[in-house]
Amino acid sequence: MRESDGMNIVEIIRQEVMEKNKNHQEKDGFDIYYDHVRYVVRNALNLAKKQNADMEIVELGALLHDIAIILEEGEVEDHHINGAKIAEEMLLKYHYPMDKIERVKQCVLNHRGMSEFPRKTKEEEIVADADVISHFDFIPSLYSNAFHQLGLNVREGTVFVKKKLEKDYSKLSPNTKELLKERYQMIRKVLFLEED
Repeated sequence: MRESDGMNIVEIIRQEVMEKNKNHQEKDGFDIYYDHVRYVVRNALNLAKKQNADMEIVELGALLHDIAIILEEGEVEDHHINGAKIAEEMLLKYHYPMDKIERVKQCVLNHRGMSEFPRKTKEEEIVADADVISHFDFIPSLYSNAFHQLGLNVREGTVFVKKKLEKDYSKLSPNTKELLKERYQMIRKVLFLEED
């Protein structure tokens, strides 16, 4: 790990992301770090331990996966592309090794699971899965999005959240899907009354 003023690179980046998040939160009212990124980091580290992945790459990828959204850089649909560029710039500032920067960038770039950005390493897969699992960790944020940002009524919002969770679950890697299966079924049972 690179050291700077007694802090390791992960802590430096965490502090920088949290600081940048304050500006975003003041404008948007949504605390993306507290309500999303910290869950992604926690889930990524748990998965990385189980899969014997590179913890530092995974943690940096998780911390930086939505950095373009926090900085409001470009369109949200392209946040993975813009985020990879921003991650590189941030890590270069601290003289982080270029080979590791490339690995972190790939985690950021491929976290959305789009076919044009296939995951090639377990670290990339872990960050992508951790991002999805975070939606199951803080379901109120999905409802907030449905009601406040999209302006949906209760029925529409419920359908939105149900479909979002179904889509997210389907995007998980097979191993992570199996780990989350029981929890996913319980969430569906508790939140969504199946109509006759």
